[in-house]
Amino acid sequence: MSRPSRLYRILSVFSRYRLDSFIEQDRLPTSLRIALRCAPWRLLPQAQQERGIRLRMALEELGPVFIKFGQMLSTRRDLLPTDIADELAKLQDDVPPFDPEQATAIIEQALGAPVDEVFAAFETQPLASASVAQVHSARLHSGEDVVVKVVRPGIDKVIRQDLALLFTLARLIQRYFPDGHRLRPVEVVADYEITILDELDLQREAANASQLRRNFIDSNLLYIPEVHWDYTRNNVYVMERISGIPVTDLETLRARGTDLKLLAERGVEIFFTQVFRDSFFHADMHPGNIFVDASDPADPRYIGIDCAIIGTLSDSDQYYLARNLLAIFQRDYRECAQLHVECGWVPPTTKAHEFESALRAVCEPVFEKPIAEISFGQLLIYLFQTARRFNMEVQPSLVLLQKTLLNIEGLGRQLYPQLDLWTTAQPFLEKWVEQRYSPQGIFDRLRRHAPGWLEQLPQLPEAMFENLQHTRNLDQQSEMQKQQLQRLQQQVQREDSQRKRLVLAMLLFGGAAATAFPEGLQQVSQWPLASWGLIGIGLYLLWPRRQP
Repeated sequence: MSRPSRLYRILSVFSRYRLDSFIEQDRLPTSLRIALRCAPWRLLPQAQQERGIRLRMALEELGPVFIKFGQMLSTRRDLLPTDIADELAKLQDDVPPFDPEQATAIIEQALGAPVDEVFAAFETQPLASASVAQVHSARLHSGEDVVVKVVRPGIDKVIRQDLALLFTLARLIQRYFPDGHRLRPVEVVADYEITILDELDLQREAANASQLRRNFIDSNLLYIPEVHWDYTRNNVYVMERISGIPVTDLETLRARGTDLKLLAERGVEIFFTQVFRDSFFHADMHPGNIFVDASDPADPRYIGIDCAIIGTLSDSDQYYLARNLLAIFQRDYRECAQLHVECGWVPPTTKAHEFESALRAVCEPVFEKPIAEISFGQLLIYLFQTARRFNMEVQPSLVLLQKTLLNIEGLGRQLYPQLDLWTTAQPFLEKWVEQRYSPQGIFDRLRRHAPGWLEQLPQLPEAMFENLQHTRNLDQQSEMQKQQLQRLQQQVQREDSQRKRLVLAMLLFGGAAATAFPEGLQQVSQWPLASWGLIGIGLYLLWPRRQP
């Protein structure tokens, strides 16, 4: 489909679901306001469904790229009204599969051999189909059961085409939509562009999965399927086939006697372990990507798939985030405000006491609720909203973390409604901060950095000499600039002095003339002595001076 045809399709869906009702027309330029009022869709009847439902249905009809964009938007509750965010969260990633023959052709081209040679068995009918790829079951000649993930043919072109249209729409929203600048739609689409283009590279996803698997290789918390690298390319990904219960299948989990309280608490522990121990966390932990190994119901373990979206934090962000969360746990709002300034999340000119007061106003009503009713993720959103009032810049890593925390908390509450996330998280954070600054923690960090320091040690004298030479050169340049500045100042002073002497000389000549001709023209010999004196002083002032 050409770009004009795609644009026409989008406008058609826009008009059918009367999405023009989202636009506050009074804030539009006169020309656009008149165009909207004369638009053909004004002849259609007013929509009967709520705005969130209409927006969700429109995105579903527009296809995979818009569906995933709606899913991503649903996690930005700091930007969207609650009713729209709730409705967008219902978007499903189920789309019709593409032709199995195309899938087979892609696999054979990527692996350089017919599927009958690569696999002992291959199912042409897909197990599941998503917006970017679909999955087929297969068996290796070694006897291992695997799944083969294949990128949709031509999806790259469709995605880039739709992204261009999304950027255009975002710029219009930013310019004309109420609170458009605060919503930062262009930045949201830019973040989405990075995310969805990364999802097209299955080799990157496989690398993320390998890292996560290594991080939890001996853990009873999380299992990540093994990657079969010999059969993985940028558009084909072969991994171990897992057997687990969908985390949303509560009926089956209860029938197995699964310890749901433990399972919910382990979800929280997995999140904080990934964020603070590894600084490498699965940032797409929606229910469709999570299964449960309930072979031992008293010791259930999560199984995670689809590792395309990964979040990371710097050492400083880890530290400040942990301390901020602990400060909130302890209701130490002054500490939280100061930490936001220290770590640069808000400008250094922010008045800490004003920020502290704003934080207190947000948090205190939340803490008055029973502990089981407090949403940790929602509180984090409130904090970010408050900080944005103080010009807090959007931190992409924190947005991913906020989204993941919301998913984990929602999942935990679904499994065990009485989940006390605070009690589960606080000891973990306290232990992490304590270990980070314990003698052993400091020694471990020193040991980790020691090889790099030792490698650079022989170069230290030369680096010191170069720095000294650089400093000397800077001093010389500074001295030269200082001398040039002094010469310029002297030149300006001389020119100023010359101007003053000229003006004074002219005044003296005028005074001499007035003295010489008090009543009219006289002979020069008859000029009074005072006139000659004024002329002499004037000539002295005009006489050239030697330059210093």
